[in-house]
Amino acid sequence: MIIIPAIDIKEGKCVQLVQGKPGSEQVVIDDPVYVSKMWEKKGAKLLHIVDLDGAFGTGNNLKIVKKILNTVSIPIQFGGGIRTKKYAEKLLNLGIKRIILGTIAIKKPKIVEKLVNIYGSERIMVALDSKSSKVVVEGWTKTTTKNPIELAKLFQKIGVGSILYTNVDVEGLMSGIETKIVKKLVKSVNIPIVYSGGVSSIEDIKKLKNIGVYGVVIGSALYKGKINLKEVLEYEK
Repeated sequence: MIIIPAIDIKEGKCVQLVQGKPGSEQVVIDDPVYVSKMWEKKGAKLLHIVDLDGAFGTGNNLKIVKKILNTVSIPIQFGGGIRTKKYAEKLLNLGIKRIILGTIAIKKPKIVEKLVNIYGSERIMVALDSKSSKVVVEGWTKTTTKNPIELAKLFQKIGVGSILYTNVDVEGLMSGIETKIVKKLVKSVNIPIVYSGGVSSIEDIKKLKNIGVYGVVIGSALYKGKINLKEVLEYEK
């Protein structure tokens, strides 16, 4: 299992939102590049970067992402606002290890298939963000009729390398995780599942490791000191 610190960027700053809602910032740090370097120094082997402005359709933070790529030596997985094949290819050609496709994947799975065929499975991750057991898109503002398990099966057939499952109901609340659907998801497909949302204690990390997830993205709990990165990195072994 791999522990992945989250760096969410909004208006050029590193922030943590509650349930993805604009205006709910609980953590604001001016320099995401500094934050990236800090997590690398503390032992992170991979960074999870989300462009919130891209996700909400209010702009992008690509300049900062490029700076991060030039500053850290560990790989990054990146998502937020990747709504066209052209932009996806631009990001992959920058040297981002893995792009995370959300809205575009749900609406245009054929594009995902094309990207997998060109760049390989490992570099394509699909985000299944779940609210009240239904997948949500467009910065979590629109609810689809699909559930995470049926979509995970579809994308496994298409050939994506991994799934990022986020439980929006608990995202940013640091209230702990709900394991029921994660267990089902891990059992339903053979591709790696990375979990995100509500992780607030070492106990949560233990539960997720026992379930068999490939990785865990941690945001608010790290920034608020509820979880010490060096301590939880022990669970990677």
